[in-house]
Amino acid sequence: MALKKKSRRVLPVLAVLGLVGASGYLTLELRKQEDDGITEIRNVGVLNGMKGTTGASDAKGEEGWTRLENPARSVLRGGDGRVKAVLTDGAQTAKLTGPARTFAEPASTGSKVSTTDWVRLLPKPWVEGAEKEKWFKEWYAQYADSKEDDLFAYAFQYVQGAPDKKDDQGRLVAGDANFGPLNTTGAEDGDLRLEQSDFYDYLGKSYPFRDGKSGTPESMRARSLDCSGYIRMVIGFRGRYPLMSSDSSGDGLPRTANGMARSKVGVDVLPLKGITPADRPTAIDQLQPGDLVFFKLDARTKERLDHVGIVLGHDTEGHLIFVSSREEVNGPTIGDVGGVSRLDGNGYYAKTLRSAKRL
Repeated sequence: MALKKKSRRVLPVLAVLGLVGASGYLTLELRKQEDDGITEIRNVGVLNGMKGTTGASDAKGEEGWTRLENPARSVLRGGDGRVKAVLTDGAQTAKLTGPARTFAEPASTGSKVSTTDWVRLLPKPWVEGAEKEKWFKEWYAQYADSKEDDLFAYAFQYVQGAPDKKDDQGRLVAGDANFGPLNTTGAEDGDLRLEQSDFYDYLGKSYPFRDGKSGTPESMRARSLDCSGYIRMVIGFRGRYPLMSSDSSGDGLPRTANGMARSKVGVDVLPLKGITPADRPTAIDQLQPGDLVFFKLDARTKERLDHVGIVLGHDTEGHLIFVSSREEVNGPTIGDVGGVSRLDGNGYYAKTLRSAKRL
């Protein structure tokens, strides 16, 4: 969640410790269901939309572009009719078909997402007809069959058990992330962990924003990412999407879930109608991997939306799964602790979904 109001009732330290113990017990019980408690990402073959798989048709033709609406987008299909790319007007996120991967988090869930979807950022927002332009032809030639890390790879580099990853200067840029510092003061009215940990807190270094302001890390928030800080790390710092210094200063992706949902960046896939249960969107079939989804979880945040995640895709049981950073798991997860990470059905997060956006 992002930036709740500070005027909250004090929770005794013993109660906080009790919550910590209960959370630890739930996580332990879930771990007992799996022999391996380490997050896994494994390649299971190559399905790139052109070469096909065993048993696929050998019929060949020419690649072709088509147009679809709601939202307006261009779709590239191979000679065998399979989708190779989806590019939405006004958005920079592109969904490409590439090598198959399986994303799993056995410490927190039995769900696994096996997918051939790769989500990457275009150099600029897509417009109809851009497939004829030089910049796109060069970009697509570079990434069409690439195994270079995409947004999904970045996202899973912060979940439980993810190994540390350093840049060329030896600075930590990825690895198992916390949600935030343990709340031992009770200042957040019973929240288990404190919010307001942005990507620069995780990195432990100042970040100069384009509006001239600078993000200064707090040492107690090292290796921590709240829900919107996680999105800004994955899409902004790692993916190089422009970042605002707050919800109101600069251009790019705002600081909070509410700011992201209500901003003009990207394309509204499920427009925000309101924050009540009656405003829950129903057309979730319009969502595609890489979309941002926004939730209303906490009455204390009043009119603000207070949680954000990234659509990952359908798991092996057919459920639409998202990944987000949550305090119950203490970090990024597709898990079941604190609510199953499904957008379909009537689970906690499915019922609290309010809007979605394609950056």
